[in-house]
Amino acid sequence: MSYSQYVNIKQGSASVHRFSNGNTLPLIQRPFAMCAFAAQTSSKDSWFFHPDAKSLEGVRITHQPSPWIADYGTVVFMPQKRNPIFSENRWSGYRPKEATMTPSYMKLNFLKSRSVFEITPTERGGAVRVQFDDCEDNWFSVLPFRDYCSYEYKPEENTLYAIVTNCGDDKAVNFKMYTVVRFAEGQISADENVVGTDKCHSVTNNVAGDMVGIHLKVKGDRVDAFVATSYISFDQAKENLRQDTEGKCFDCIREDAEKIWEEYPSRVEIEAVDEKQMKTFCSCMYRAFLYPHKCYEINVKGEKVHYAPSSGKILPGVRYTDNGFWDTYRTCYPFYALVAKEEYREMCRGFVNDYLECGWLPRWPSIGERGCMPSTLIDAVLCDAAVKGLMDKETMEQALGGMLKHANVNSSDDDYGRSGAESYVKLGYVPIEAHRESVNLTLDAAYGDWCIAKIAELLGKDDIAKEYYLRADNYKNLFDKETGFMRPKFRDGSFRPDFCPIAWGRDYTEGSAWQNSFAVPHDMEGLAKLYGGREELLKKIDELFATPPAYENAGYGCEIHEMTEMAAADFGQCAISNQPSFHLPYIYSEMGDVEKTSYWVEKMCNEVFSFEDDGFPGDEDNGSMALWYVFSTIGIYPFCPGKNEFVRTKKLAKSVKILGKEFDADKFTGNKIAYGEIV
Repeated sequence: MSYSQYVNIKQGSASVHRFSNGNTLPLIQRPFAMCAFAAQTSSKDSWFFHPDAKSLEGVRITHQPSPWIADYGTVVFMPQKRNPIFSENRWSGYRPKEATMTPSYMKLNFLKSRSVFEITPTERGGAVRVQFDDCEDNWFSVLPFRDYCSYEYKPEENTLYAIVTNCGDDKAVNFKMYTVVRFAEGQISADENVVGTDKCHSVTNNVAGDMVGIHLKVKGDRVDAFVATSYISFDQAKENLRQDTEGKCFDCIREDAEKIWEEYPSRVEIEAVDEKQMKTFCSCMYRAFLYPHKCYEINVKGEKVHYAPSSGKILPGVRYTDNGFWDTYRTCYPFYALVAKEEYREMCRGFVNDYLECGWLPRWPSIGERGCMPSTLIDAVLCDAAVKGLMDKETMEQALGGMLKHANVNSSDDDYGRSGAESYVKLGYVPIEAHRESVNLTLDAAYGDWCIAKIAELLGKDDIAKEYYLRADNYKNLFDKETGFMRPKFRDGSFRPDFCPIAWGRDYTEGSAWQNSFAVPHDMEGLAKLYGGREELLKKIDELFATPPAYENAGYGCEIHEMTEMAAADFGQCAISNQPSFHLPYIYSEMGDVEKTSYWVEKMCNEVFSFEDDGFPGDEDNGSMALWYVFSTIGIYPFCPGKNEFVRTKKLAKSVKILGKEFDADKFTGNKIAYGEIV
């Protein structure tokens, strides 16, 4: 069976700034690879591809993990004819329905230049093939995105050398992406190439400056090229090119990529109930293996080395980037613990390397640290790996050091560490005066403390484990029994008086008290006691689903897209369109009521998920929402990463295989399934 035939890599890409159907990109990329490619339909903002667009501005090398984070290390390739243009006005018409886009191959017809552009990915670059319809005045353009660029074409090597420096707002010292493009011999002119901008250009082979590019004159009607990138040097880029392409042709590389994209999705196989489910499941499985990106390279000695953005140095070891742990800890890493164990092991080593190099564990790395979302949910990523035996003792020791630091010390830079850490240690909660979104910061810190305790326990550090298990109860300090919600407190211990359960922002992250009051995955039994018992907690969850999806703005200054998406999905106050609500329908199962979880999960999977271009109810976020669907379809959910168990729901597929082994969640009688019973 071929999985690729069921994959729509455009799933979720029909999104705009005000409404997300995924906010995804159709990436031509190998699993977890350093380099990806995507069609660029607009350069106006981070929403640079839309499936309904009828024009193209080229094919972009991209690393963008989210439009809210934006791109870095970008180069755009475009075939042009006659008078080539540098600016965005160069766009060409194309017919989206005629385009071919799979995980391993893209084929686009540029109508203006009457050319067909094909690309297939390698680990750190790709292979390009362009066919023009005649030999008259053809160009292969390598175009700027923003910031400083340099280009030099060396005819004696048939190779273009390019440097770009754009990295958005990342904390990245002296960032450069080195790109080499090696053309087939005799295809590019030695003395007709044009460099510069639309306003200022010259006929030469090299240029450097802000927003400059190069048009390479094609001597016939065809271009064949290999592309490789490096964050280290041109020499390393050439070594990456050798490793990825030596002795291979375009079709060989494409065949290799196709085999890889058959192997990874086949780690979880289903017999679907219908074609829609099969296409949706396979498209989600594709999205599961895109992030985080490898950010290391292998030098001529065979050693793994990486650019360290905190210092600008080249250091030994592995590194991974382009991941928001606030989103991905919930589903991605528990999934990798099932089917991508070696990759997960290496990712953790890379995350700990960041701590050793810059003094803080990463929070939202995108080449450099972005600190986009609150708190330090990497705690859960590391803890889940540790309890499942995917971290060696040295890595665990180093990870624990980083976790203890951000659990107790405020960083002088808001992008690093737990926000409000020292206030939390002193008071047992983050007070209103210390930081916005204080409720989420407190609950996430309590869960993070539980994760610290688990790792300390595994390492035999019983005193630390005891201390942090006690701290893990701090969520209780914000519970208001009168309203049944977690509420923000001032330093003096009093609640904020003007409480509204549907007010978004201010004290809560991307939600209101409804979406954020139940974020206690490590101790739902303790939370139930606060409500007066299991039945009372479940009544509150019933009320959550029965309450209309109304919302008020308390802290954002305007309606944000997550509000709009919750109302559109219409599952009461369960905003399945955003990650904080992922576990809400599974609370029933966690507390023993598998049937009620199954009702809501099946309803959500059927009504707001599909393989279409608008196939997600909100931001997909680095595989996290795709994997919510995958887990829900096979009948399990990682309710608390860091525990060796999954809660159970009704299997939605006819049958399931995990790593070739039959798995039937419906045959289990309890509400939970142990990790060891699955793998």
